[in-house]
Amino acid sequence: MATPGKARVGISGSYGGLNLGDEAILSVIVHGLKAAVPRVEITVFSRNAEDTRRRHRVDRAVQVRDFSRREVLPEVERLDLFILGGGGILYDDEARIYLREAMLAQELGVPVMVYAVSAGPLREPAVQKAVRLGLERSTVVTVRDRRAQQVLEELGVRKEILVTADPALLLKPEPITSEALKAEGIDPDQRIVGISVREPGPVAPGMDAARYHALLANAADFLVDRLDAQVVFFPMERHVLDMQHSHAVISQMHHAGRATVLRGSYTSGQMLSIVSKLDFAMGMRLHFLIFAAVQGVPFVALPYAPKVNGFIEDLGMTMPPLDQVNAGQLIAHVDRCWDLRKRLQQRIEKAIPALKTRARETNRLSVALLRTRRASADGSLVAGVRHP
Repeated sequence: MATPGKARVGISGSYGGLNLGDEAILSVIVHGLKAAVPRVEITVFSRNAEDTRRRHRVDRAVQVRDFSRREVLPEVERLDLFILGGGGILYDDEARIYLREAMLAQELGVPVMVYAVSAGPLREPAVQKAVRLGLERSTVVTVRDRRAQQVLEELGVRKEILVTADPALLLKPEPITSEALKAEGIDPDQRIVGISVREPGPVAPGMDAARYHALLANAADFLVDRLDAQVVFFPMERHVLDMQHSHAVISQMHHAGRATVLRGSYTSGQMLSIVSKLDFAMGMRLHFLIFAAVQGVPFVALPYAPKVNGFIEDLGMTMPPLDQVNAGQLIAHVDRCWDLRKRLQQRIEKAIPALKTRARETNRLSVALLRTRRASADGSLVAGVRHP
């Protein structure tokens, strides 16, 4: 049981420096808690504790994948609130891994808030059961889009599921120097098109990498010809496989000399600033698209998972899944979106304020839950926090 003094919050998700989108989520959650609760001690359950401490300057970070359940117990027991999320962490391969600490918190009487997550694919019965149980016992459950809400409701989750939005929508840009852009070979006097790819994997089952490499190479060549543009690939998971897949696309381009891959190691806020230099974007990774939307950059989404569809639907945009378009269809769509880019920008700019309001609501709910917990005379669990 947590003791009087500082409010103690644990945050668990896909953190540890692997993905700039996830790090953007954590940055916003940490900033929101610190701004609202001056005396808060934050512990992050991370894949790479050293990276998390350095990147986010949190009080404590736990190398959770190296801990047994018995070893992690005292780290959870000391908390006033356990936050699970945000991000796309509830899927077959890893949902039970992320749920372990959350379910331990529930056993210890620590309130759990599920924070703006996505869900799916969830096809394995054992994983479905674990997700149902973990969410039913949580005090507050929020998801970042309506598709995730639908997936969880169809799974049989009876707990109220509130739809908020991705925390990364609230990320603030960090300065990036002109020298850094020059070192990347980016010429601000040219039109610049940004592209984001991703590797096949459990979140994108059945994705044919060779097919999508060819599709994107054709589209990138078209953008060079059509716009006289330079093409810049944005590796959101630089230390995993985004670099390799970016180069695989470039290797199939006729205009490979007009394409480059960002080589520097950037923070999420710096990457957000680089995205602001783009004239147009085309991307697979959700947070690259979020960064483009926040910066008012017109883009074409290449959906590979429901979470991407959920976001573009929130913006009032549509796009068939990547595996359902051929090269001609994709180029025609890109061409049309470029011609209508002003209208597209207006649509994005109109939708973003409401999404940011929804994203702030997640933080408000977490702070309300924490304050209720701290103010409770006997430290007992609150029944829940309702959406206003």
